[in-house]
Amino acid sequence: MEAHTTAGRVRGLEKDGITRFLGVPYAAPPVGALRFAPPAPAPGWDGVRDCTAPGPSAPQPPRTFGPLDLSPIIGQGWRPGDDYLTVDVWTPDPGGSGLPVMVFVHGGAFVAGEPGAPVYDGTALARAGVVLVSVTYRLGIEGFLPLAGGATNIGLRDQLAALTWVQENAAAFGGDPGNVTVFGESAGAMSVGCLLGAPLAGGLFRRAIVQSGGAEMVHTEGPLRGFAARVAAELGVEPTADAFRGRPLADTLAAQDRMSDPLRRGDLREPDGVDPGFGLGGFCPVLGDDVLPRSPLAAVAEGSAAGIDMISGYNAEEMNLYLVPTGLLGALTDVQALAGLGAVHPRAAELLAARPETTPGERYAGLLTDLVFRGPALRLALAHARTGTGSTHVYEFGWRSPAFGGGLGACHAVDLPFVFGTPERAAGPDALAGEAPPRALADEMVAAWAGFARTGDPGWPAFTAEGRALRRFGTPSADATADPVTAG
Repeated sequence: MEAHTTAGRVRGLEKDGITRFLGVPYAAPPVGALRFAPPAPAPGWDGVRDCTAPGPSAPQPPRTFGPLDLSPIIGQGWRPGDDYLTVDVWTPDPGGSGLPVMVFVHGGAFVAGEPGAPVYDGTALARAGVVLVSVTYRLGIEGFLPLAGGATNIGLRDQLAALTWVQENAAAFGGDPGNVTVFGESAGAMSVGCLLGAPLAGGLFRRAIVQSGGAEMVHTEGPLRGFAARVAAELGVEPTADAFRGRPLADTLAAQDRMSDPLRRGDLREPDGVDPGFGLGGFCPVLGDDVLPRSPLAAVAEGSAAGIDMISGYNAEEMNLYLVPTGLLGALTDVQALAGLGAVHPRAAELLAARPETTPGERYAGLLTDLVFRGPALRLALAHARTGTGSTHVYEFGWRSPAFGGGLGACHAVDLPFVFGTPERAAGPDALAGEAPPRALADEMVAAWAGFARTGDPGWPAFTAEGRALRRFGTPSADATADPVTAG
């Protein structure tokens, strides 16, 4: 099966009625002078490019979560190769027309992940009538470190370039460029939240789904320039794009891995005393350039996403992913919880004392779930709903994974196998979805996401500033009302 893109013809592989095209370039390889530069147009080719097997992934160091195998979500790590600014496309009808398009931005704390991870198999969404496009973008140092003489927000610029490619090429795969839904989870969701407030994203999508994200994990230039200086010192060079271009990827990845140590990252708090990353990492978008001239949340509140339909949601026990497999949830003391939160928030003692949970670990997990995920998701929904343009829908994913003796629960990322209709890809006694995850819940979420992409209606009542309706996904799922946001 072939399709004709603006850069040339590509060959895909048909299986069970769905055709996939893997590793289709949307930009030029980011090597040489194109490192730390905005994405350049993909060079054309003669003949037919084979896109039947996965291409390279974005450079990234290994990432582990204790005994929990997260490879179904974040992939197997770096597959080296220069030509990695690509998309994977899944279509039910490459010769058709007018199908809704969904563009997926993967998560991974802005330092890891790939669209080719097993859970992101696009067969179920394509079978529901969607053209799915999954994006590879630059990560970590290459994508989110502001260096003198280099571009800022490079990873977001890559996503914008991919969305532009979709506008130019969706029809070649049966899709409607006028009906594009961009969606992402975790860092991918935070990217989508940024795009909702980005002037350069105007006209590139009609709908958006923000899964466990928001529009608040952004830094001003000061803390990130200081972080860049510390990364440069770790690498033994000046904090300039030219100096970093002179070092091979293996060296920069090793330095990036060492900077995952909080003691090496240093202080990333803003003038208000809050670290927007809450200690989860130093690589994230920065304010003050043409991509994000100001806070994306403030921009949404003032109408930057006018006319865009949006879903915003979170998982009920997000932080369990980080604390349960490592044993920290049960081991954390009051002193450690206060010290950990105090390093990123000036009101740590007050916020912890107000929590209803019993143990220090549970209080810490519940509070960070609110600070990092639930609060931003609901504030983004409120900001969008109050503009009165474009529908707003909210969900809470409450199904509890039985993995780790039931401790993993409704943790971060556990919704993904259900959204993609691939729960068996994340199943097992120590896997994300545990043993025998419910197929009916996956069918429900695939139908909701595909329905939203088609019409803007996922099948539950809209969220308003007055009503605050949400869908609580579980077994069974049910309509509910969002609680007020108190943490922050």
